[in-house]
Amino acid sequence: MNSYIAKPADTKRDWYIVDAEGKTLGRIATEIATVLRGKNKPTFTPHVDGGDFVIVVNAEKVVLTGKKLTQKFYRYHTGYVGGLKEISYKEMMEKKPEEVVAHAVSGMLPKNKHRASMMTRLRVFRGAEHTHAAQNPQVLNFK
Repeated sequence: MNSYIAKPADTKRDWYIVDAEGKTLGRIATEIATVLRGKNKPTFTPHVDGGDFVIVVNAEKVVLTGKKLTQKFYRYHTGYVGGLKEISYKEMMEKKPEEVVAHAVSGMLPKNKHRASMMTRLRVFRGAEHTHAAQNPQVLNFK
């Protein structure tokens, strides 16, 4: 009995669309990361990047539970001495809600060489309109 091992050339990439309105950030991020990685397919192979494209609309309407809007911070370092910067998630949701969703999804992907190529297949939009209507995306239903 032989095991099936997918080849990079054999992967067929589909397009999915996710409406983030009223959904919890972490819950949709895990589902999106699963689709980007390809774990929803029966041909999943861990060392092959066989995931699909995901379009996220209404990123500004995603929900954070509890007091995370004020108590959770997005931290980054400028590279200079004493250059640690902090921005609360409330500010990030007002300025760049697309980056909040992308950052959550990125944190749930494996930290290896496939992560960057998986993130290029994620498209996040602030409003309900997106520019990928020609790809005929299917609605992604969550469990």
